Amino acid sequence: MRVLEAVPFDGVLAHFARYHPYHSGDPANSNDEAETHIRGAEALAAGRWHRVLLTGPEVRAVVLPWHLGEDGECELIPRTGLTVAAAAARLTGWGEAYAGSNPLCARKLDRQVRSEATPLFLSTRAVGGPDYAELTVRDGLIHLDGLHRMLAWEMAGRLSPGHRLEAYVAGLSPADVGHGAGHDEDGLDIHPDRKRRHGPDHVDHMPDVHGGFHPL
Repeated sequence: MRVLEAVPFDGVLAHFARYHPYHSGDPANSNDEAETHIRGAEALAAGRWHRVLLTGPEVRAVVLPWHLGEDGECELIPRTGLTVAAAAARLTGWGEAYAGSNPLCARKLDRQVRSEATPLFLSTRAVGGPDYAELTVRDGLIHLDGLHRMLAWEMAGRLSPGHRLEAYVAGLSPADVGHGAGHDEDGLDIHPDRKRRHGPDHVDHMPDVHGGFHPL
């Protein structure tokens, strides 16, 4: 992760509205829900937002919350959450059958495969609400907006180590910001003496999840 700049919350909302306007007549548009998640992250971060560049592997490790696949027959993300990489593997396993069982979600994924990369919105801590209530991993990089984009990019091979993707992240600690300002490879957690003690289900101990963030 490379930290580019601090951004005030008003600026975060302005960028979100620019890239992801809400249209109530579009059944595929859930940007109002995403804005709720972003406001929830602000309540935890208290104004600490940063614009960053993430590597492809860091995006693959983002934790996704509960997602019913746009009310289709198959639950895409269980209540306990999955990383982008794990959820994409699940989609690959279902193959073409997913388009039949979850047509709206499949259309959203297909639309994002060829779309221009727009910024992601993430938090270092799980926000409130039913989608996040039962997440096993509750800190690290947690999705606020961009689920279909990240999955589509992973399935299209766009999350290789050489790719850099822009994101707005809530809740980076001063130590992480200071380290990320001088490095553009993934892994803020390169100083073992900065680690806290965590339980067995913490992000540092979960496969496919990049750890080491110290949320405020």
